[in-house]
Amino acid sequence: MKKFWRRGEPFVWATGLTLSTIIIMTGLLLYVVVVNGIGVFWPRQLVQLTLNDGRAVMGEVTQVNEGVGQGQRLQLKIGNRDLYGLDFTWVNDSDVKDRSYPQDAYVVERQEYGNFFGFLLKVHSPGHTADGNDEGLDEALTKVRQDAAPILDSGKKINGTFSDINLAIEKIDQAIAKYHYRGITDQDERIVALLQKKDGLKAQFEELLADRQRNVKELSKYNAVFRAADGREATIPVSQLVRVYQPNSMNFFQKFGHYGCKLGELFFAEPRESNTEGGLFPAIFGTVMLVLLMSILSFPLGVISGIYLREYAKAGILVKTVRIAVNNLAGIPSIVYGIFGLGFFVYGVGGVVDNVFFPERLPSPTFGTGGILWASLTLGLLTIPVVIVATEEALGSIPPAVREGSLALGATKFQTLTRLLLPMASPGIMTGFILAMARAAGEVAPLMITGVVKLAPALPLDGQFPYIHLNRKFMHLGFHIYDIGFQSPNVEAAKPMVYVTTLLLILIVLALCSVAIHLRNIMRQRYAIADV
Repeated sequence: MKKFWRRGEPFVWATGLTLSTIIIMTGLLLYVVVVNGIGVFWPRQLVQLTLNDGRAVMGEVTQVNEGVGQGQRLQLKIGNRDLYGLDFTWVNDSDVKDRSYPQDAYVVERQEYGNFFGFLLKVHSPGHTADGNDEGLDEALTKVRQDAAPILDSGKKINGTFSDINLAIEKIDQAIAKYHYRGITDQDERIVALLQKKDGLKAQFEELLADRQRNVKELSKYNAVFRAADGREATIPVSQLVRVYQPNSMNFFQKFGHYGCKLGELFFAEPRESNTEGGLFPAIFGTVMLVLLMSILSFPLGVISGIYLREYAKAGILVKTVRIAVNNLAGIPSIVYGIFGLGFFVYGVGGVVDNVFFPERLPSPTFGTGGILWASLTLGLLTIPVVIVATEEALGSIPPAVREGSLALGATKFQTLTRLLLPMASPGIMTGFILAMARAAGEVAPLMITGVVKLAPALPLDGQFPYIHLNRKFMHLGFHIYDIGFQSPNVEAAKPMVYVTTLLLILIVLALCSVAIHLRNIMRQRYAIADV
């Protein structure tokens, strides 16, 4: 027994048990996220329940629980929020008199009020109405949507032109404000020319407004009437239809195609319904751009600081204090970094930038408000300690004989550092970079006060000069999870999107880290002596 303890067998078992626990917990986390997130877009069957009291409900079964003394309880997503005022309901299995899966039941994805579950009754278009007595009502709905498509496209073009005109007017206002700031009056010919141009844009805006009203009036003639399971009817304009399908009559390949379309929408479309439906493109773009900016801004600073501390700084109380401070910085709560970023970067540096470069726009801030640049710098500050420590450790792990041999051969300290030590330490530095990047991608608290928003009207990168707009606010997947999961008035309806967003965030972090790990492995193979 003494030998058992002396050999440290219990500690071996304890370390193995700890590692196993961590692996199991990580696997459990991934299992919950993947199981709940990967099947969200797969079309579910619509079940119609006739209850003992004569009522009828129809929807998708989302949960089955064991009720106390009442047998099974079914949670149904019944949709039709505009009719019922709620998306979900619970039904006791004992209250169900009849259950069916109607082949002609529709799922109607809408721009507003969530999905509608029901049966198609009528289809209206200018000069023609098709109802249940006509054959090919489904084809009539398809034809009406095709007929309305050019009008919808025209409306989108008008909205796009609206944005261009607003942007042009905003630039003119900024140019006039700059002249006023220099003391130039409205009688100056340059300002007069700008005002004339602005009047022309306003006239164009009024014409477009009239066109849009005509467009909306024309679109109102295209609509479809659906009947819910309880007999109530709803008239849905074609302009509100996003997608219409009959899940009970779809085969596997049709469902697979639908699943692919939904994935495409998730990656490339804008969100709708308060971010609980539609795509996540702005949030994906904002997250990736934030991590890349953070890496560009923080990685060089962290590496240079680590090099100085390890290679050039003389040992002493000051250096020891700095090392302790750097190590402690890694343990500070992230919200503290957010408050610092708000005070230093946003109000401090941003305020100075506004006073120096954009004084004519004040008191409206340009850089003196939250934006992706300040959020990236704040995250960079948060992750720099990890990079510094990793750089120091990587340089410290190189055998002293390597340095001494290089110096003995006549190389300078700088040549030894850049041509020998840094390449050998690069795998270790990349490890610190990977840890920093993974932490930055998942942080939310500091972003909430330095630039992230629920819905950003424009991306930080677009086709408008100067193309990269570092002062713009942005969307982030982590904040998206917090917003729809805990701030949405309809949390139950938003739950599927929470799992999808979480899965997407994990995949993005894995993808970014995989690229970094690949680079690290290349460096490790090239400078294998670093592992000696």
